[in-house]
Amino acid sequence: MFADRTDAGVRLAGALEHLRGQEVVVLGLPRGGVPVAWQVARALAAPLDVIVVRKLGVPDQPELAMGAIGEGGVRILDTDVLARARVSDAALAAVEERERRILADRVATIRARHERMDLRGRTVVIVDDGVATGSTARAAGATSRALGAARVVLAVPVAPAGAAGWTGADEFVCLSMPAGFLAVGYHYRDFSATSEQEVMDLLDTAAQRQLWG
Repeated sequence: MFADRTDAGVRLAGALEHLRGQEVVVLGLPRGGVPVAWQVARALAAPLDVIVVRKLGVPDQPELAMGAIGEGGVRILDTDVLARARVSDAALAAVEERERRILADRVATIRARHERMDLRGRTVVIVDDGVATGSTARAAGATSRALGAARVVLAVPVAPAGAAGWTGADEFVCLSMPAGFLAVGYHYRDFSATSEQEVMDLLDTAAQRQLWG
């Protein structure tokens, strides 16, 4: 059990000390992953950026991911969920179109203040507040590779048992993988929503830290 995302980030950073001194960029998944990632970036003295992905929720069960999308046209689909939920091609396309608009708006807002960091040839540490189905994590990894990342590390405080086998990352770091996993929020005492303003404030602070050293 983690007190909140700050606590989770501090503890996760301790498990990533082996990356200190490497050519690392820490990428938080907005919104909830960014406070966790900020603590990791601070501990590793690494730059912080975000990578924007959106879950594709089943039309009548939006919390259930049938896939995810990322920048640059990246799309990851969960064929098992699509089959079980009997999602038609038209329904999938409608959900993706809506989420693409939201993704584009979020990217535009962030990049108006913070230019995307160059990932070419670097190790990226993708950080979220937890993994459930893994769709967004896989989309983030695929997007990072498309942007030139040489190596992808996925780091989260909590995930289901067996998650290491389906994340698609070169390295998976997780503090807790309970057998009875139900949802990420169950493993935090405070799982309050992270606001867009908090994301921007953390990116501003990280940028100033990099500027002044």
